[in-house]
Parts: sequence; C-alpha cells; structure tokens
Amino acid sequence: PAGGPSAMAQAGVLLTKEPAPQAVPASDLPVKVCEVALNTGPDSSSGLATAGFRTAKYLLPEWRRSNSDLYRKAFTGCEQAERGRAEAKELAEHAVATAQRAQQDSTAALGQRLQDIYFWKAELQKEIEDLDAETGLLAAQKLRLEKALDATKVPYAIATDNLQCRERRQPPDLVSDEVERELLKEAELIRNIQELLKRTLTQAGNQMRLNRDHKEVCEMDWSDKVETYNIDDKCGRYSNQSTNIQFHPSSVKFEESASTPETWAKFSHDNIYRAEREKLASINLRALIDNILHDVSEDLRMQCAAVNEAFAKRCEELDDTKHKLEHHLKKILKEIGDQEANIAALKEAIRDKEAPMKVAQTRLYDRSFRPNIELCRDEAQFRLISEAEELTESIESLKKKLLESEQSLRNLEDARMDLEKEIAVKTNSIFIDRQKCMAHRTRYPVVLKLAGYQ
Repeated sequence: PAGGPSAMAQAGVLLTKEPAPQAVPASDLPVKVCEVALNTGPDSSSGLATAGFRTAKYLLPEWRRSNSDLYRKAFTGCEQAERGRAEAKELAEHAVATAQRAQQDSTAALGQRLQDIYFWKAELQKEIEDLDAETGLLAAQKLRLEKALDATKVPYAIATDNLQCRERRQPPDLVSDEVERELLKEAELIRNIQELLKRTLTQAGNQMRLNRDHKEVCEMDWSDKVETYNIDDKCGRYSNQSTNIQFHPSSVKFEESASTPETWAKFSHDNIYRAEREKLASINLRALIDNILHDVSEDLRMQCAAVNEAFAKRCEELDDTKHKLEHHLKKILKEIGDQEANIAALKEAIRDKEAPMKVAQTRLYDRSFRPNIELCRDEAQFRLISEAEELTESIESLKKKLLESEQSLRNLEDARMDLEKEIAVKTNSIFIDRQKCMAHRTRYPVVLKLAGYQ
C-alpha cells in the first residue's frame, strides 16, 4: 500500500532482472512445540470427544496478530526494497557521473600534457635546426680556414725563394739590407700565421664535434617526445565506444624508474641549455675565425707591401749607384784615352828632343878638336854647353812625366776594371731583385684568397 503503482511498476521492472544472490544460506525453521494447558475450569470439557480438536490450534487473537505481523513484514520489505532501489539508482547515477567526470579530467590532463610535450618538442626541434644551421656555418668557416692555410703556402714559398735568390748576390752587394730584414719578417709572420690557423682549425673541429654531440642528444630527446606525443595523443582519443580498449590490471601502478614532471622538464631544459651554450660558443668561434682571417690577410698584404716597397727602394738605390758608376766609367774611359794620347805626345816630344841634342853634342864634339889656343871657352862654347844641359833636363823632365803618365794610365785601367766589375755586380743584383724576386712576387695571392674566400 505504501508503494502504490510506482512501486508495482518498479517491481515489474525489477522482476525482469535476475534476483540478487542471498547472502545468508537457507536453513529449516525449528519445529514449533505448543504446550496446551489442561481444561481445569468450570467451562472446560474434559471429554475424550473434544480432546483431539483442541490440541494444536491457535487462538483468534494469535491469528490476527500473525496476520498483522505478516502485513507489517510485507510492508517493511516493500519499503526497504523501494529504498534500496532508489539508493541503487542514485549510486549507479553517481558512479556514471564520477566515471564520466574522471574520464573528462583524465582527457583534459592528457591534453595539457600534450601541450607541454609539444612545447618542449618544438623547443628541441628549433634547437636542433639552429644547431644544424650553426654547424653548417661553422663548417663553412672551417673550409675558409683550410683555404687560407693552403693560400699561405705560396707567400711562404715566395719569401724563402727570394731569400735564396738574394744569397746569390756577389760581394760587396751581399749585404743584410732592409729587404732581407723585411723578407725574414715576412717568413716569420707566415709561419706564425700557419700555426695560428692550424690551432684554430683544431678548435673548429672540436666545436663541430660538440655541436653534433649535443644535436644528437637533442634529437634523441626530441624522438622520445614525438613517440610520447603520439602515445598520449592516441590515449586522448580513446573513448567508451573505442573498439581497441581492454583490461590491463597490472598497468595501474607507478614505475619505480618513472620521472617527475620537474625532473622531466629539467631534463629537456638542461639539454636545450647545453645545446644553446655550445651554439653560442660556435657563434663566438665563427666571429673569432672571421676576425683572424681578416687580420691575417691584412697583415700578410701589409707585410707584402712593405717588402715590395723595400725592394723598390733597393732597386732604385742600385739603379742610382749603377748609373753613377757608369758615369764615372765613362769619365775614366775618356781620361784613359786622353792619357794615352798624352803619353804618345810625351814620347813624341822626347823623340823630338833627340835631333837638337845630337846637334848640340855634335857641335861640342867637333869644337873640341879646335887646335891649340883656339880651344877657347868662348860664349858659343858656354851656350852650347848650356843648350845641351837644357835639352838633357827637358828630356829627363819629359821622361819623368812619361813615367808618371804611364802610372796614371795603369791606375786608370785598374779603376776602369774595378768600375766595370762593380757595374757587373750591380747589374747582377738588380737582375736578382727586379727580374727574379719582384717578378716572382707578382704571384702573391690576393686578399680574398688569403681570407679563405677563394
């Protein structure tokens, strides 16, 4: 009666379901033993005819009480069943809502996790691309270093060849002049530059290896992120209607080696930080290489210009000296010709004095035969003697001058030979410096080649 039609409807619905198993096993009720009091009152009948109908029967109040107990028990049972059904329905609805809300929260957490993974995956991918591009740029700088190192071979060969060529100069031109000092400075500069470039090449190779190592670490981390992203994306797409879901009771536990969100984020952060640090080191190394190559090319060209200028000055000095020597040689040759003519004239003058000397001596000789008193020291005799003495003195003076002229001619010839030899030495020096050394230096590499661009 308390349930009404709705209770009957619910009972009808419930009847279609399998009854719940009983918690308490069924057992036989104990046999009720009824002890009937004997009729001892005045209205009692103690006859044998009524004794069998009175022994096991209930009284009317007992019957009514029994029915009332049954009604109450049925009502209580219906009430408890209705309340249980309501609680079961509420519990089922709560369980459905709880499960749905938990699944939504899990899906939202997976979505947030996907965003975190995507963020770090994108950061790692950007770092990998940056490192790859930076390694390519550093490889280009390393190639420039190799080209610049190869380009220094030609200047070094030129400098050493110039020094060897200038060793073939003849004395007194075999001097330690400004050209030689600049050439030695150039050779030393090139050797220092080659050592610097070799050290920088080694440093660039080490940095490229570090870049690749950190890129590989980031790539492994990125690969794990991609795999994890795909797994979490697949997990986020699961629903109650998915056909590829099943029970995995053993999966509901935490792995002992599992990371925490903090250590997980710190791992990728540290990888990116180390990669970024190597990238910055690579960028600084590239700038250093660029400055080194610029300074190296400038230093080499400046030293080359200094050597060329020293060569030009030395050749100009040699030309000037050679011209002066040639001018003096020309004067010497002219003087030699004049002196030869002078010697010939002196010899002619000496020969010209022979006839007058013969005349004077013949006169004196013939006058020495004058007889007796005629052998007189007259004026004519004195003049003839004086003439002979004057002629003898003139001849002696001419012969002395002839000897002096011949000695002067020999001195002029020696000077001519010295001048000609010195001119030949200067010509050889000019040939070595100008035709050999300076012509060889025209093969000096250009600045772009020294800077590693060609």
